[in-house]
Amino acid sequence: MRLTDLAYIAVFAALIIVLAFVSIPVGTAGVPIVMQNAAIILAGLLLGGRRGFLTAALFLLLGLLGLPVLAGGKSVIAALPGPTVGYLVGYLISPFVAGVIAYAAPKKKKGMLIGYLVLGGVVALAVQYTCGAIGLALRMGMEWGAAFAAQLAFIPMDSLKLVVAVIIAIGVHSAFPDLRNKA
Repeated sequence: MRLTDLAYIAVFAALIIVLAFVSIPVGTAGVPIVMQNAAIILAGLLLGGRRGFLTAALFLLLGLLGLPVLAGGKSVIAALPGPTVGYLVGYLISPFVAGVIAYAAPKKKKGMLIGYLVLGGVVALAVQYTCGAIGLALRMGMEWGAAFAAQLAFIPMDSLKLVVAVIIAIGVHSAFPDLRNKA
């Protein structure tokens, strides 16, 4: 792994941790609206699947060590028995998925990158919702339908965050077209 890869991973993990301070409590499931989920997807869209996954893994590892990396100043250890555990699993998987899809865009057809970034972001968000719903069903004893329905409260804000993440990704890939070549 190159030193630049390590720097990208560390910087994005730090960004994700900083965004823990942006949290809006909603719903009855005890899961807040956070900015971290969009930053995790952005890491995959910008860094690719491998580096995006490693970014999320570093972020979660720091939380497993007891650092307050999650919304409300929680550590991952404190969140494991709670309703958000499924989302944490989704945090690990979603940047990989977003990155694999985004980096599958043909390099010679720059216009197609936008579609791949949008698709990667949407699929990654669906992964987070699916993992979150599974966590709610298993951890909170919710019925499967109710656990998936609990995701509906997040769609409007997450859609807006996803649009912003894709716009940022388009800008970064336009400014640094070699970024995808160095994944």
